[in-house]
Amino acid sequence: MAEKREKDETVAGLKLNSRLLELLAKLQEVELEDFELEAGELEIWLQPGAVAAPIIAPPKAVAPPVKAKPTQILEAEFTPPIETYPGKVVEVKLGRRGGKSVVIGGETTPAFYTFERPTPHPPVISIDVFDMEVPLARAVKMHVKDVLGDPAAWAKLAVEKFGADMITVHLISIDPLVKDASPKEAVKTVEAVAQAVDVPLVIGGCGDPVKDADVFQEVCETFAGERFLISSITRDMDVERCAKFIKKTGHVALAFTPMDLNIARELNRRLYDFLAKEDIVMDLTTAALGYGLDYAFTNMERARLAALMGDPELAHPMSSGTTNAWAAREAWMKMAPEWEPRELRGPLWEVITALTLLLAGVDLFMMMHPAAVKTVKDVIAQLMGGKSGNAERLVEWVTAKF
Repeated sequence: MAEKREKDETVAGLKLNSRLLELLAKLQEVELEDFELEAGELEIWLQPGAVAAPIIAPPKAVAPPVKAKPTQILEAEFTPPIETYPGKVVEVKLGRRGGKSVVIGGETTPAFYTFERPTPHPPVISIDVFDMEVPLARAVKMHVKDVLGDPAAWAKLAVEKFGADMITVHLISIDPLVKDASPKEAVKTVEAVAQAVDVPLVIGGCGDPVKDADVFQEVCETFAGERFLISSITRDMDVERCAKFIKKTGHVALAFTPMDLNIARELNRRLYDFLAKEDIVMDLTTAALGYGLDYAFTNMERARLAALMGDPELAHPMSSGTTNAWAAREAWMKMAPEWEPRELRGPLWEVITALTLLLAGVDLFMMMHPAAVKTVKDVIAQLMGGKSGNAERLVEWVTAKF
């Protein structure tokens, strides 16, 4: 009997299931009354979107807060970090017997970190003069056209009118490919300049390693004890010979290397065999404004930081041939109207080159344009003064008009 009842219930269930399916297919909806469900396991499937989302009222619009225009710089207390460095840049004295002298170097902190320690000596500027007429940018030539070809008169003008701290005498005429002037003729030029001005002199060669060595020796021996800066001693010269006559006659060597600190160390080590560190200034090469200047700045900054961290082979004052700024054609060529006037653009090119390297730690700048010289001297004076800037003017820099 039990088996028959179970079979009847199964048949009834199948019929019920079949009937439900027919109703669902026809009506799409079935309502059950007095329905009971007994289940051991129950699985409910809910299709996405079957449940209607509740209706939420949109938020009320809130007006954005009114931003007040600041009227002053926010005040905040600042304590600069004070560092002590194990190294120190060597001091080098350049000057004339019975004349003026300058001291460069001696730094124990990065350039113009006056909040750590004062800058011992201000950077100095040497103005370039040439022993013969050379092609010059119009912006420069207009200021010196009356003294071209006369280095003594040019030097006097540079000191008395343009405020040069030093004079760089470029002996271009000694170049074997130009006039091939003799060492004796070069000495006469230097003597004329030395009588015209009483500031320290930089003696520049022509770039020929053999001819430069001969001329430098003649000049050094003639002006023994005058502490000229001999520009320059390079690796392709007879370094031992040059170092010996510089030491014997009491001058200073400008060690020139092409933007490589390892090469600079190597040349300095060769000079140490004959010269005291106080008789060496480094020239790491100055590139014109642009990508090259970025590399020159990085190289000089690395040298100065290495010196402060105790590298004895880089602990020398640095010189910059800043007039290389005029090697960039953008400094002098005619360009679109927005780049004019050239008379202003050229000096700006030289100023930017100088100020960039000033922040890297350069101690001696060789420059040419009088307006550029004055601008850089004014900035140096401002930085040496240690005064803070005008906060009100700094805030308004965005709206400044020129």
